[in-house]
Amino acid sequence: MSGTHIEWKDDAYVVPNDPVIPFIEGDGIGPDIWRAARHVFDQAVARTYGGERQIVWKEILAGEKAQKQTGEWLPQATLDAIREYRVAIKGPLTTPVGGGIRSLNVSLRQLLDLYACVRPVRWLKGVPSPVKNPNSMNVVIFRENLEDVYAGIEYEAGSDAADQVRRFLVDNFSAEIDEGSAIGIKPMSARNSKRLVSKAIRFALARGRDSVTLVHKGNIMKFTEGAFRDWGYEVAKERFGDKTISEADYWKDNPEGGAGDGRVIIKDRIADSMFQQVLLRPAEYAILATPNLNGDYLSDACAAQVGGLGMAPGGNIGDGVALFEATHGTAPKYAGQDKVNPSSLILSGVMMLEEIGWDEAAAAIVSGLERAIGDRTVTYDLARQMHGATEVKTSEFAAAVAQHIPTRQ
Repeated sequence: MSGTHIEWKDDAYVVPNDPVIPFIEGDGIGPDIWRAARHVFDQAVARTYGGERQIVWKEILAGEKAQKQTGEWLPQATLDAIREYRVAIKGPLTTPVGGGIRSLNVSLRQLLDLYACVRPVRWLKGVPSPVKNPNSMNVVIFRENLEDVYAGIEYEAGSDAADQVRRFLVDNFSAEIDEGSAIGIKPMSARNSKRLVSKAIRFALARGRDSVTLVHKGNIMKFTEGAFRDWGYEVAKERFGDKTISEADYWKDNPEGGAGDGRVIIKDRIADSMFQQVLLRPAEYAILATPNLNGDYLSDACAAQVGGLGMAPGGNIGDGVALFEATHGTAPKYAGQDKVNPSSLILSGVMMLEEIGWDEAAAAIVSGLERAIGDRTVTYDLARQMHGATEVKTSEFAAAVAQHIPTRQ
């Protein structure tokens, strides 16, 4: 089956019944978890749509496999294919040592302008958790993907470049910087901050979520993180004025609390306070919009409450292009052992299906996951935390999930 391209028109995907979706199987454990996840995806689509829909998979290369076959870690053909077919999925990739590439994951995000790193964090019934009420956690983190410290502007301590930057700042702006300091530059722009917050608000409106919280360290970094906060409020008012309300105005209108009037409440929290909030009061937060580094920390901290990175999906999303991924590393010591938990990649596929509007298949996969976990048929990472669990291989876990996927009547 040759398949048909997904198109992008009027700010929305136009999805055929046989979309071509490129995949990168990944390095280390990547091939193991990709085979498992693909089996689950295919079964979910087949059972949900009764043969009316089918994904046509197209392998593209990045990482170690690409280096071996093409001599490049990230071939141009891979970037071109993702742009052409618009929606893709990948396993974990090795960060090469040397070679001028800081991170393949960061490179993919930057080169494809995938400005929103989206990470939903919710608990699946039966998953072991270190907190008393993991079911209270149900947030979606929108992390700005291109700027902040991840822009990669750094100068090594003792280098001529660092010394030149230091002298420029000291001589021209009276900055106080010790000699021999390493220097990093943290760019944050109104354009990228506003489009990230806009995407978060649109998601909240589309999914019926009641709030978007801007997470920042603006009390210390007033012109970067503080500006992110201000730009977030600005874009909410400018583009979604009739559909949003600031938290301050909400409390003026609702001094006793209770349900709002259907508008999305725009909040903001200092980053360190937010870490406490997601532990003590997670139910009060629906969508978090953050600069790059804050989002990186928070997504892992939230994931720890619902089973860890093995249960944490992720997607890198731009305008008309999206790349979904397992959020954990390559775990090379387990490569080829058919051992590890494929749930992160499976749940990233759930996000992918939701992105193209195949919500029924996405929901079917979640149902299959919860039933398999409920039966305590799990991989080693969960089995060691569950009394009476049956430890199974990666492929066997995927088969159990697929077996539990409901068939459309």
